[in-house]
Amino acid sequence: MTATLAAPVRIGRSAVGALGLLAVATGALESVVTPTLPLLQRELGMTPAEGALLSIVLLITGALVTPVAGRFGDRYGGKKVLIRLMAVVSAGGLVSALAPNLPVLLVGQILQGAMVGALPLSFILVRAHLPAGESKVAIGVVSGLFVGGGMAGTLSAGPVAEGLSRHWMFALPTLAVIGATLLVNGLLPGDPPGRSDRAGVDWPGLVLLSGTLVTLMLVLALAPEAAAQPLALGALLVVLAAFTTGWIAVERRAPAPMVDLGLLARPAVWKSCALTFVICLGTSVAVYLVPQLLAVPEREYGFGAGATEIGFILLPGALTAALAGPLSGIGARRFGSRAVVTTGTFLMITALLALAAVHTEIWHLVTGKALIALANGLCVTALVTRTATGVEQSETGIATSLVLVTRVLGFAVGAQLSGALLTAWTPSGSDVPAESAFATGFFLAGAVTALSLLVVRTLSKGVEE
Repeated sequence: MTATLAAPVRIGRSAVGALGLLAVATGALESVVTPTLPLLQRELGMTPAEGALLSIVLLITGALVTPVAGRFGDRYGGKKVLIRLMAVVSAGGLVSALAPNLPVLLVGQILQGAMVGALPLSFILVRAHLPAGESKVAIGVVSGLFVGGGMAGTLSAGPVAEGLSRHWMFALPTLAVIGATLLVNGLLPGDPPGRSDRAGVDWPGLVLLSGTLVTLMLVLALAPEAAAQPLALGALLVVLAAFTTGWIAVERRAPAPMVDLGLLARPAVWKSCALTFVICLGTSVAVYLVPQLLAVPEREYGFGAGATEIGFILLPGALTAALAGPLSGIGARRFGSRAVVTTGTFLMITALLALAAVHTEIWHLVTGKALIALANGLCVTALVTRTATGVEQSETGIATSLVLVTRVLGFAVGAQLSGALLTAWTPSGSDVPAESAFATGFFLAGAVTALSLLVVRTLSKGVEE
């Protein structure tokens, strides 16, 4: 009994720093495909459809693995699951780095998708070993560094692939993941299992959730060609409805559901999920459209920038994204999560609507993208922190994983809708979309983000409902 009641070992800054380094490395590895997709298509002889598959397969597996990792972390201990998960990610990164063709690269990306589960496991460890106030700041730091790592990967992938090879753009962040995992293993104490139940894995629920997410991604991928293939899209929508209905029915009856729908129904969780989805959808529109606009030839209305040049132009956005996490954690601790989310939401709305109105100079895009990156980091970090500290400690992993899954879905939906918009507004016989497509995309993203204020105003000032 004494051992059971003993306080957990308190971790220091070096241990939190190790989790932060792991977040940077995984964020970088997650983001290298998107900016280099044209290069990969060219070198591997991929069709546009195959390129689309490559761009979303990591999102699909990440969305599936995240709730599993959170559930296992709550049940068996965060450190134990995290180290094993990172072994899978490292193997996936090495497979991607050595891949001679598309099928092998897809296998590597499937394995890499496990990296998204690292964040809820990190939050489990932080909450287990730090007081509530300090854990908010630490969660903010780790979340912000993951966002910053993603931006760093986006910026560096092009120069590395062009200067060295596509193999190195996977190998370098993978080596960083391996090094950070070793640091985490050495610096963090083990945390005891958080659950005593012996219920097995909810495999039926996991299979149905897999089918739901895979079908959703296929629907989004096919959406730009809906006019040409209406029957295929309609069939996929029917399959999506069937999977979703079946998954909900199974989860309601499962003794230990993989996704606790009762937990999702709590205001502290569903509000965070809804806001995260909208914020990430708006962010994704900018993430997709700004580089596309920069790459439009100067003879049209763009800037004719290459992959490396685009990376340098977007550097301020990477810096603000890295700073947003710590700022959000500190702000949530001092002023409450609602104040941070409100500030971030207004920043994003302003930046998106400003880009819709003026985007003829590089500094317009640099400033707008930097503000959107800052707003996204402030909002998502505050929402994750609010969720992590607003549920029972034994539910930290699964609750935060729900928010992170909606983050992935928000980015996927935003990117697919942006692509569909540019495709629809590209004149026949041209490969350059009309300039009005960009203005419309930014405006619609700003308008959708503004609707989220209806939910923001209902949040409590603190982190609990």
